Amino acid sequence: MTRVINFSSGPATLPESVLRQAADEMMDWQGSGMSVMEMSHRGPEFTQILSQTQSLLRELLAVPDNYVVLLLQGGAIAENAIVPMNLISRTGHADYVVSGNWSLKSMQEAARYGQVHMAATSEAQGYNCMPALSSWALSAHPAYVHFCSNETIGGVECHWTPDTGDIPLVADMSSNIMSKPIDISRYGLIYAGAQKNIGPSGVTLVIVRRDLLGHATAATPSAFNYQLQADNDSMYNTPPTYAIYIMGLVLQHIQREGGLKDMEQHNLVKSDVLYDFLDHSSFFSNRVQRSDRSRMNVTFFLRDESLNTEFLQGAEAKGMVQLRGHRAAGGMRASIYNAMPLASVQKLRDYMFEFEKTHA
Repeated sequence: MTRVINFSSGPATLPESVLRQAADEMMDWQGSGMSVMEMSHRGPEFTQILSQTQSLLRELLAVPDNYVVLLLQGGAIAENAIVPMNLISRTGHADYVVSGNWSLKSMQEAARYGQVHMAATSEAQGYNCMPALSSWALSAHPAYVHFCSNETIGGVECHWTPDTGDIPLVADMSSNIMSKPIDISRYGLIYAGAQKNIGPSGVTLVIVRRDLLGHATAATPSAFNYQLQADNDSMYNTPPTYAIYIMGLVLQHIQREGGLKDMEQHNLVKSDVLYDFLDHSSFFSNRVQRSDRSRMNVTFFLRDESLNTEFLQGAEAKGMVQLRGHRAAGGMRASIYNAMPLASVQKLRDYMFEFEKTHA
């Protein structure tokens, strides 16, 4: 069997060692005589898996003791509603920074649960950059300030931590969590769908400061109440058990590879391979402001877009798939999360070089 090089933006490629271990343990997890899929979520086998996964998350991310780690369902799309359900009642309104499609969706969803204020946006620039902190105009006493740390569609990443003073900073880190070290203490809440860097779809990571618990609106469903989930160790309802198990294997892989500092260097090298090529090409281009280019999602465009289909077909013939850009942005997109090997990125670069030489 030949595996393709999968540049999908998510669900994304997983480390092969993780897939092989999961395959080996599919029918019998560590002598239990059953698959993780079959385990009671309250049995000793799964509670061990859950505890190990939570411990690894805390260790790798250096999560302070005054933060709760929750493993929930629904993905980042659900968190767009769950965050305001739990936090916005503190003052009745919240601020949103809009740097692309996903942060725009976050703000629009939050408006169902309270007043929202757009504190900054890069819409006028075509969402090709992160709004400079100097342009952020915060409202008076917002419950929180929300931003997206990496916009997968536009390929825009925030490489700095916004300073919002005493106002809790909330970040959607779905597509760059675990790609580099972060200072958790600078945030009030972080949420991330797992299907980019830390596992399969189905489990969502939420890291929330304890003093922000207990503010859910009366209409918040029990399963979406952070306080209830924290009190029940993420098991108020049946958690996504198999996805949590795979997440645990991915975290073990990251630990073996040297942790988040090594992940950051690995990702810098990979993204530089593509950006260096794009910067010297007259046939391909990247439209994102250089300081805000994503290390996770490298977007690019062909000078002659009538060749898009030929480019994609040629890539697929070489075993490289999922390079078409999001329908909202067009062009191409190579998602090169943690599990993407450097050699695969170099193969894409070499193909782009040959394609340009043939068609320029």
